Amino acid sequence: MKELTFSTLIAVFEEIFGPTLFWVMVIVAAVITLAYFYVLIRDRAVSWRKFLRAQLSMPFGAVFAVLFVQKMTHSGFSDIGGPIDLIILLGIAVMGAVGAAILVYTFGALFLQKPGQRSE
Repeated sequence: MKELTFSTLIAVFEEIFGPTLFWVMVIVAAVITLAYFYVLIRDRAVSWRKFLRAQLSMPFGAVFAVLFVQKMTHSGFSDIGGPIDLIILLGIAVMGAVGAAILVYTFGALFLQKPGQRSE
């Protein structure tokens, strides 16, 4: 592989997760992101109470993301071979943590907030 292109990345992710699961994950991520932007625009401010709750979920999201990718790639911690593997693993953990925080914040704002209640 001489060039890293967007289509190459899509092909690699489809190979790892399977085409159906990969595209379902992309669609779910897009819907959650749009819902997050909707909440931010609707509330016109960040609710720091919801933000703290979302931050508390970040370690769980990081662990889940790492274990999910290792399960899908049929690998384990003993398969880590070098610095690039560790960097990729940390990147997966960071993306999982941020994703969990966005999911928890959005879920709390959309479904746990009482109608007519202002954000704190």
